[in-house]
Formats: sequence, structure tokens, C-alpha cells
Amino acid sequence: MDVLHLTSRKRETYEVRIEASLLWECALGIAAITNTKLIDTLEKPKESWDHLKKSLSEPLIEDLKMVEENNTWKSLLLLLHQSEFRDISEFILFIDALGDEKLRFICIPYIGMKYQELRTHASEGDESSRNSLKKQTENNPFFPDYIDFICTTNIHDLRKHLTSVMTRWYEEVIIPQKETLSQILSRDKQSKEKMCGNLKSEALVEWATGGITYLPEPSVHTVLLIPQSIYRPWNVEGDVEGVKVFYYPVANESIYPDDKGMPSYFLVQKHKALGDEARLRMVKLLKGSDRTLQEITNELNMGKSTVHHHLKILRSARLVETMDGKYRLKENAVQSLSNELMQYLAED
Repeated sequence: MDVLHLTSRKRETYEVRIEASLLWECALGIAAITNTKLIDTLEKPKESWDHLKKSLSEPLIEDLKMVEENNTWKSLLLLLHQSEFRDISEFILFIDALGDEKLRFICIPYIGMKYQELRTHASEGDESSRNSLKKQTENNPFFPDYIDFICTTNIHDLRKHLTSVMTRWYEEVIIPQKETLSQILSRDKQSKEKMCGNLKSEALVEWATGGITYLPEPSVHTVLLIPQSIYRPWNVEGDVEGVKVFYYPVANESIYPDDKGMPSYFLVQKHKALGDEARLRMVKLLKGSDRTLQEITNELNMGKSTVHHHLKILRSARLVETMDGKYRLKENAVQSLSNELMQYLAED
């Protein structure tokens, strides 16, 4: 259907902010080591995790058991979003100073502005509001049980647990590698900030996260990018009031700065994917419109298995995605490629 446009208003987008802190690395480390289903997929090898676990104190091990049972790492992340804390001491003082209902409220996940009243009442002990929040989050693998725990547990015990696990992990795991981690996170933050002037917000998010396409939402005015090394190669997604959060994996060059010739993983993969005539033809075809596998096969007069193989390579390079049964070109990823290459070539 043709549309007659009688407005000059442009589609709104979001602002991108970048923050880096050892406190995020601390909370995400607690999340990673207690995520038994995902830990084998992390870049850090299983042997390293096993060695780390053996080095931890008994009190910290007990704290981590509670995290694993109740997913209280989520509470730590939500609390960290309340301010830009300068250090662990400031964060612990903040938790200690919070009123009981305010602490519960912050630790209950934000699921949208229209549910804020339910969130408030649930933090005050209203069972009906708590059950409504659990119902609204039933498709999440852990939110319902987590909400139930936050709303019903002894608040003094919760406060003590959160300050204990955060402090102990920081002292036992973060401090021994504090200087190295600080430098990695700082380098990656600076790298992303350099690209802010060269890329539009959506393209910047896609580039920083290695391929996540995040389109503007009516209630989201800011995207917060937070570099992390502990969860590589995964992006961890979160929501707070008015903000979409991506705790994204730091780039190779941020970890190995002395290897001046090391390009980013996805920069290499993108160029490899485009270095083939058949795949370039597919990219050009998808530039016109989204296509099904059969449509691409018919258009290019190639075998379906061959087309599928090439599309798999384009998808792994984060140049193509699937949606509603069709293949779609990630145009931001293509458009940002020259900027990524120029930044790499310009690095001393």
C-alpha cells in the first residue's frame, strides 16, 4: 500500500552511552560462575573455572550457592544501575543505606512502565501484585521464582548476602587482576567512544555487540553499552527504566594491545564472508528485499544446499539474519564495515 507522507518528523532513535567499571565485571563474574548451564560455552576454559573455584574461600563458596539457587546476581546488576559508583566501598555503603522497601523495589526486575505500580506494591508485600508480576514474566526462565524470592525473603539476610558476595568476589577474584582488567575495559571503552562520531546509534550498537540489531522502542531513550571480558563471547542483555543495556564482550585488540596488527574477530569474518562472488551476489540480492531460501535459490539458479552454506557463512559474520522465515541483510553491519577497517588501519 502506498503512503502519502504529510509529516516532516523523522523516526526517533536513541542515545548511546558507554560505561566501564570493575564493579560490572565483578557482578557478571558472579553471574557467570553460577550459571552452570552456560559456563561450558564461555571463552574461559572449564579448567580455569575449576581452578578458580578451588581457590575461593568457604564463605564465598556459600554465598555463590545462594546466588545459584536464587539468581541474586540480577539484584547486584540492578543495584549497580542506580549510580556510577566509584569503587566497591561506595557501592556497599549505598546498599547499607537503602530502606527495606526501596531495596526490594530495586531488586525486582523492571518489565515496563505500565507495571511499575505492581512493582511498588510487590515490594511493599502485596501478594496479589507479586503474583501478577510472576504471571507477566512466566516466559522468562527464572524471573517468576526470582521475584517470589526477592519479595518474601528476609530483607536483612538479603542485604547481608548481597554485600558479602560482592565484597568477597571483588577481594578474591578482581583485585589480583585489577590493573589488567582496568586497562582492558578502559581500552575497549575508548575504542567504542572513537566510533561514536562515525556511526549512527543503531549501527554503533550493532558494531559494538558484534551484530545485535536493536531498533528504537517508544519507552527506551538510551542504550547503555558496558564492556565485559568474563562473559565472552556472549552479550548479556538487560532493562532498566528507559534504558536498554548490553553488557558486551570486549574486542580482541582490547585484550592484546601489544599485538598492533590484531584485527577484531568480526572484522576478519566479515571480509572473509564477502570475499566470494556467490555471497556478494546474495548480499546484493538481499539489499533489494528480504528473501526466503527458495527465492534466493531460484533467483541465483544455484543448488539449495550450496545457497544454505553461503548464507550460513554470511550469518556467522553477522551480515545476514533471519526473520519470519526470510533472510535479511543487516545493512548497518555492511555500512559500518569501511569505518571499522579505517579504524583498524589507523591504529598505531
